[in-house]
Amino acid sequence: MKTFKLQSLQIIENVADEIVKHPVPLHDGLIINREDEANRWLIEAYVEATYKDFFTELSNNNEEIMVEVVITKEDNAPATFITSIIGINDIGGHINVLFLGNIVDKQKSKIEEMLSDLIDKGYQGEELLTTFKKLI
Repeated sequence: MKTFKLQSLQIIENVADEIVKHPVPLHDGLIINREDEANRWLIEAYVEATYKDFFTELSNNNEEIMVEVVITKEDNAPATFITSIIGINDIGGHINVLFLGNIVDKQKSKIEEMLSDLIDKGYQGEELLTTFKKLI
């Protein structure tokens, strides 16, 4: 297992076909790459207790929750995860929220999107390979 500092957390929701990001101010947080067979990560966010109702409602929906986090340094690129809330615990005037999920490989999906676009434009064979290599 590898443990990293959680720098920021945003909950991503689809509201009326629009992506809405809800930034959640952190007091502290960790993210752990469990390095298990399912490639899961554990995210622990330590936040104000005023967020308890928000996270309880998300948890009660029994749906996957998309989160975007920044790990280790504030200037790192955000990473996106598809998660479930596995715990909400009261700690004094704060709560900790535990998420378990998998990282979304944005790079892979961008490459697939680019390749699909080139095919849609009629590229094929050697021309497709050459054009694709120039783009990446």
